[in-house]
Amino acid sequence: METLKEKARREHIPILRDMTAEALKQICIEKKPKAVLEIGTAIGYSGLLILNNSPCHLTTVEKDPIRATEACANFSHYGFSQRVTLLQKDALDALIQLTEEGKKFDLIFLDGPKGQYIKYYDFLKQLLGSQRILFADNVLLFGEVFASATIPHKHRSMVVNMRKFLIRLQGDTDFETKIYQIEDGYSISRLKK
Repeated sequence: METLKEKARREHIPILRDMTAEALKQICIEKKPKAVLEIGTAIGYSGLLILNNSPCHLTTVEKDPIRATEACANFSHYGFSQRVTLLQKDALDALIQLTEEGKKFDLIFLDGPKGQYIKYYDFLKQLLGSQRILFADNVLLFGEVFASATIPHKHRSMVVNMRKFLIRLQGDTDFETKIYQIEDGYSISRLKK
């Protein structure tokens, strides 16, 4: 895993930050999810963390063909190929497909395109089983989500959409949600029913 972290840093591939990774790891150890959905595979770092710390089958979604190929190689290298289904497609298309198939997941790790989280919301909720968890990464977006200052133009749409996502998540009484202002921020939501 350290080799993967170093590669990600060297090649500027975004992966989980250390404290966020530890939080995800602890959820996997405590909850022992059997079915996990990950949006945003990249090179497979967070997927490997999930697989190493739970008995799950991981369904992971990555649109970029180069990253998807690299992630598959990493899953194979670490001996997890049999426990992984990688969907190489747009996340929204994957969510629609999984919903239509009636899939349910114990844990969803959301780490895809940040400005799209709000578009995924209804599908994510349908895909969670009762008492299951949605873990969303990077919800503070460089500290801009809760900032009162003017948001730079290049981030404005993403920040506005993330604010909408968090407002909806926190206002949804079906969820118990906590936002952690650690690193780039993450939220953990438990579906109550």
